[in-house]
Amino acid sequence: MRTMGLDVGSKTVGVALSDALGWTAQGLETIKISEEEKEFGFERISEIIKEHEVSKIVVGLPKNMNGTIGPRGEASQFYASELEKLFGLPVVLWDERLSTIAAERVLLEADVSRKKRKKVIDKMAAVMILQGFLNSQI
Repeated sequence: MRTMGLDVGSKTVGVALSDALGWTAQGLETIKISEEEKEFGFERISEIIKEHEVSKIVVGLPKNMNGTIGPRGEASQFYASELEKLFGLPVVLWDERLSTIAAERVLLEADVSRKKRKKVIDKMAAVMILQGFLNSQI
């Protein structure tokens, strides 16, 4: 059974999966969504859960630097509660402060072009979120 990590934005959801032992996170894909049109990508999430036998979901919770929760954090909380209702799996909210910045730094150090970074940044942020959670479980 694997753990899925999600970096939820207003237009995309980055997806990462753990290995079977729950030690490492690998980026899987970026799902296009539209918060405005109430399209949240739950059909694709469902396919991934079934295909990879996901038993737990970790959703990045973007907090303000002072620890408070703003509009993006509230959107992530809503997304997490919808996942719990739809799939009946445990959903963990994980503090993701600076995960996107860390992902950007990794991609810059790997000399990935700006155009390519834009395509993979959400997936990489999902990896950072999931790996942080997995490391805390050891």
